[in-house]
Amino acid sequence: MWEAKHGKRGRLSAAVMWITPEEVLLANALWVSERANPFFILQRRKGHGKGGGITGLLVGTLDVVLDSSARVAPYRILHQTGDSQLFWSIACGSSRKEITEHWEWLETNLLQTLSIFDNDDDITTFVKGKIQGIIAEENKSRQAQEDEDCGKFREAELKMRKLFGMPEEEKLVNYYSCSYWKGRVPRQGWLYLSVNHLCFYSFLLGKEVTLVVQWTDVTQLDKNATLVFPESVRVSTRDTEHYFSMFLNINDTFKLMEQLANIAMRQLLDNEGFAADRMLPKPCKTLKNVSALKRDLDARAKNERYRALFRLTQDERLDGHTDCTLWTPFAKMHVVGQMFVSNNYICFASREEDLCQLIIPLREVSIVEKADSSSVLPSPLSISTKNKMTFLFANLKDRDFLVQRISDFLQRTPDRLCGLTGQSVILGTGELPLVQHYSSSLPTAKQGLLSIYQKDQTEDLGPKATKEKMKEESWNIHFFEFGRGVCMYRTSKTRDLVLKGIPESLRGELWLLFSGAQNEMATHPSYYAELVEQAMGRCTLATEEIERDLHRSMPEHHAFQNEMGIAALRRVLTAYAYRNPGIGYCQAMNIVTSVLLLYCTEEEAFWLLVALCERMLPDYYNTRVVGALVDQGVFEELTRECLPLLYEHMQDLGVISTISLSWFLTLFLSVMPFDSAVLLVDCFFYEGIKVIFQVSLAVLHANMEQLLACTDEGEAMTILGRYLDNVVNKQTVSAPIPHLHALLTSGDEPPPEIDVFELIKTSYEKFGSLRADVIEQMRFKQRLKVIQCLEDTAKRSVVRAIMTESAFAIEELEELYVLFKAKHIMSCYWGASSTPAERHDPSLPYLEQYRIDSGQFGQLFSALSPWSCGMHTATLSARLFRLLDSNKDSLINFKEFVTEKMESVYSPLNTLLPLLSKKDAVVSILLKCSHFTEMFTGDEVKEAKEAGEAGGDSEDKKEEKIKDYKYYLRMWAKEKEPKKETIKDLPRMNQEQFIELCKTLYNMFSEDPLEQELYHAIATVASLLLRIGEVGKKFTNNGSKKPELQPLPAEDVPQQEKEDSSGEGGQSLVSKALAEAQLDNPTPPANVSDEEAKDDTSISSYSVVSAGSLQCEDIADDTVLIGCGVGGAIGGNDFRRGSAPDADWSISFEQVLASLLTEPALVNYFEKKHDIKSKMAACKAQRAVERQISSSSDHELAQLST
Repeated sequence: MWEAKHGKRGRLSAAVMWITPEEVLLANALWVSERANPFFILQRRKGHGKGGGITGLLVGTLDVVLDSSARVAPYRILHQTGDSQLFWSIACGSSRKEITEHWEWLETNLLQTLSIFDNDDDITTFVKGKIQGIIAEENKSRQAQEDEDCGKFREAELKMRKLFGMPEEEKLVNYYSCSYWKGRVPRQGWLYLSVNHLCFYSFLLGKEVTLVVQWTDVTQLDKNATLVFPESVRVSTRDTEHYFSMFLNINDTFKLMEQLANIAMRQLLDNEGFAADRMLPKPCKTLKNVSALKRDLDARAKNERYRALFRLTQDERLDGHTDCTLWTPFAKMHVVGQMFVSNNYICFASREEDLCQLIIPLREVSIVEKADSSSVLPSPLSISTKNKMTFLFANLKDRDFLVQRISDFLQRTPDRLCGLTGQSVILGTGELPLVQHYSSSLPTAKQGLLSIYQKDQTEDLGPKATKEKMKEESWNIHFFEFGRGVCMYRTSKTRDLVLKGIPESLRGELWLLFSGAQNEMATHPSYYAELVEQAMGRCTLATEEIERDLHRSMPEHHAFQNEMGIAALRRVLTAYAYRNPGIGYCQAMNIVTSVLLLYCTEEEAFWLLVALCERMLPDYYNTRVVGALVDQGVFEELTRECLPLLYEHMQDLGVISTISLSWFLTLFLSVMPFDSAVLLVDCFFYEGIKVIFQVSLAVLHANMEQLLACTDEGEAMTILGRYLDNVVNKQTVSAPIPHLHALLTSGDEPPPEIDVFELIKTSYEKFGSLRADVIEQMRFKQRLKVIQCLEDTAKRSVVRAIMTESAFAIEELEELYVLFKAKHIMSCYWGASSTPAERHDPSLPYLEQYRIDSGQFGQLFSALSPWSCGMHTATLSARLFRLLDSNKDSLINFKEFVTEKMESVYSPLNTLLPLLSKKDAVVSILLKCSHFTEMFTGDEVKEAKEAGEAGGDSEDKKEEKIKDYKYYLRMWAKEKEPKKETIKDLPRMNQEQFIELCKTLYNMFSEDPLEQELYHAIATVASLLLRIGEVGKKFTNNGSKKPELQPLPAEDVPQQEKEDSSGEGGQSLVSKALAEAQLDNPTPPANVSDEEAKDDTSISSYSVVSAGSLQCEDIADDTVLIGCGVGGAIGGNDFRRGSAPDADWSISFEQVLASLLTEPALVNYFEKKHDIKSKMAACKAQRAVERQISSSSDHELAQLST
């Protein structure tokens, strides 16, 4: 069994596809022999290649349905000796070229050796040993990840790359047999799920269906069951919907699809590509048909559920879990559940929800020991902590292994926990500044602001104070019975106490406990203090926004009406913005943080803010508040399910999307009286986001009748605003705080007060069935919609910003933006010269955020450009890219891209020629591409001069006046403005550059319908310009002033040629260079086949075009026209075969342009407009468009790979 797997793995080598010899009983079944010798037979699969008939169609269909390896390797070589009926398969290949190389190697290296043997058995043994030795050598160099994947899966990955033309960087995650519904007809085939693409392939009786969808294009992913599509998965994009059904396990497939789509959305949101987990432990045994990436994704999903369940940090990795029982001393019973072990924690969750939950940090563990087993308590395990608590687990299946794993993790747990020095946010090292911004002696470092400002109050609140003391006593009893601190048993009684309100004296402690922030603070004791010292004093966009909002944070509370509270708030927000620059600062963060500071110290408030922003409210506070928008969509969906009548009416008014955003971003703190909203924060830290959804639904339900009677959005907003303003907390012991929002919404008759405890109770009674896993599922669906909607909004913003400067239609600009961004995204997962983060700057406008390098630009240029230059296209593309790259960082943004594409398609000759003549040696003397569009007419020049004179007069007048700061600002802005250059500022073109220009033009005219006419025209123009240059050289050599020469009429050229015999030398030089450019036949690139190279060189020849034109030799049918790169420039190798260029010869750009305008053929060629829509459609079809191929024979896999 191991040998068979090893053999399949051997056949997957990219260079040589030898396989471990396997017996073949029926050699000619479904195979056709093409070559044979006494020891080997080369065969082709029936139905592959030309012909095949009905048999070929049936064999091709059978291979696809059964996932046969013959589909990806339709050629093979068999070994046979004498008259034996037993054959051995020793090699396979995906194309005739590959298998021919194998065959020739066998004939060269083995055939003569095998003829010496006398015994057939010895021949077979020798051949098998030789092939196995080759495979063993190949396996030594194979990558570790490939070694983890089984042979069958590696074969499927190779098949995916062949079928869909994917590169090596594209990794297959898993593949499934299913049906793809095309219309009402299902097509049975195989669904391939890779990291970045969803692919489907089917071949049934000559009908081939191939589908490729990028995960970043998916807008909706649903699993549903209808009469038309029974138990199917629907994949929706902006353009169409795809249905897949008949899965063996549809739930597993759909979960994997969700994971991959989530990764793609994260890529769009954060510009981060997928990175495989290098720390993933290897399996004890090779899993059948399960890739390392699939195990990685499964582990990630388990880690996410584990961290969300126990509120642990993002770096916590689940090592394993097992069923067990936990002895609960408070209930005197064993609770059935699961134990989870990770690198820093031992956790327990009961099978029955809310019955019992336990978190034991390994830093608190003192003893782990195995207790004596008994029939009542089998395989017990005792864990003791430093605070004298003991936890007894039992019914552990593999107790010894579990103890060993816990011991390993305990050994890795550091005794002394490090602070900031071990964190990635350190930007530099050095001593702390002398002026400390934070110290442990500050009042806010020891206690919350509320304690500081209420300690002097002697007012006796009577029953309220008594009620508060009763709450404190209830919690003290709970601590005594269930434990206190991070190792406390958390049960349904804990939740009941939270719903009744946490006492103010315990609020900060319990917030830290329930949120998980206490664990982070304990493991990073000096992190906050050091972070503050590094963050304070820096001036960034985040700090400017923080300063602007400091005095807007609960201004009605006396704690923030003085510098102590403001300074503490500044330090916490600045420290977090420095810790997480990806989030920085969002406006709602100041309100939430100010509430945290009332009950917690600065350091505690900081870690609570970390827990909120990074775990409990993911993506809420980034630049686009994506998380809040996602939960807003979830709330709308919950409203539709729970309150359908109200949902329809509210949708018509557009109220839900307006009200819910502020509710979620500030946890009701900005729309509800503080004493009431803080109780919701209590519940939120214990239960999570589902409490906010429950209360929001309860608020809508309580006002349903009034909302249904509303006729406009304003009326509905007023009703909800007044209701929330009157939600009161009658048990509060704090001094009343005026609610600013209430002052704005109060009417003549204030509505009745609503007890916040009753509101919370009602929300649990009516909507308490909400589950966290259901909310996460709904979040996934909404995340797809929200992020794709934001992408569409960004696209529209880009189009609006550039449409006035572009000649493209709006639809064309949108398609160009999609293609441009697709190239950028592709660099995130298929590699590039720079990282995606370097290419994407979210702080820039959308128009400039995404950038591509020269390679990606070359791909777009080849696909969209109207200039067909053959093999010279890469050279032209490189020149164009260098012109666009104004800051020399080897990247261009969309604005630059669209501007130049517009010019290349629509612009007249004056914008084109400087581009065509650009070479590596003369990059520094050419202007930026955007400057080439500036060509002034005589009137424009006159107006410019008049404007300059007027500007000079105004300058004199200003000097007489007192210069204020506005004057200096204008002067500074004027200096910063880039100088607008015209074509008159272009340097003169020397002879070497002129020859390069001519060669490029010859290549551009290749395969044009008017090829002969264009060749004739450019030869005439070249000859004319040569003589103009010679005349200019004559004046220069005589020491006279260089005149601005105008192009000479065509009829005057022959006469000048007689007068200036020196022009013949230059003409001869260019004639030779152009002839060499036409006759040079370079080796085609490795990725271009011989047939393709021949097709690219079908160029007609022409003879002498006129008496005064450039003499050129005939061009052969198989001539390849090329341009000169760095190593093949005219001034390099070409000039070794001809005379050196004339250093004194030069012409101006105006002369070139005017000369070209004398030839109608050239003018028509460059002025002709091209339909870019068809080119964009073809470019888009390369990846994401479904295609169907119908033929009488199987589709050639080799063609798919090219």
